[in-house]
Amino acid sequence: PHYSINMTAVQVGLDFLNLPTDVFGVGDNKGTIIDSGTTLAYLPEMVYEPLVSKIISQQPDLKVHTVHDEYTCFQYSESVDEGFPNVTFHFENSVSLKVYPHEYLFPFEDLWCIGWQNSGMQSRDRKNMTLLGDLVLSNKLVLYDLENQVIGWTEYNCSSSIKVRDERTGTVHLVGSHYLTSDCSLNTQWCIILLLLSLLLHLLIHQS
Repeated sequence: PHYSINMTAVQVGLDFLNLPTDVFGVGDNKGTIIDSGTTLAYLPEMVYEPLVSKIISQQPDLKVHTVHDEYTCFQYSESVDEGFPNVTFHFENSVSLKVYPHEYLFPFEDLWCIGWQNSGMQSRDRKNMTLLGDLVLSNKLVLYDLENQVIGWTEYNCSSSIKVRDERTGTVHLVGSHYLTSDCSLNTQWCIILLLLSLLLHLLIHQS
């Protein structure tokens, strides 16, 4: 029912977290779910706690607050990309996915909050699932290859235009966010379909 992949390690900056070998086990209800319909990222408690601790330890003077009983937040006035480490998820076959501080941290009032969530605390059945949502997919093009049961991604500046080729005529068009803004308020479903088609065509162009 999900797009699942096998994670092997989590890296914070230059350091790998010391995790149990079976924390990302495969099989029924195991593996890492990639779900673009989910906003945040949910990690098993054995991953969540050392990950958040490692991030916070980069700034020993931080005063950490818990907001809405679930978000770890703090005040920080400098550049988060310079003050906090990148987080890299490693998967089978030497595949990796890098998440930058400005992607896993989000502003809330005058605070910065960490987007990682403890899945053991969040899910009703208390399962320690691993689910990566839009938090880690920011500024990435994601390809779902249903025929070959493969998922992939590449970094991309999603505020820039995308070249789209009409397969029937061969005409190349530029599609950017500024083309979609006014129409999306009128027809959200059509805009989503257009954007997904644009991304898919872009990937096909670069593969050919």
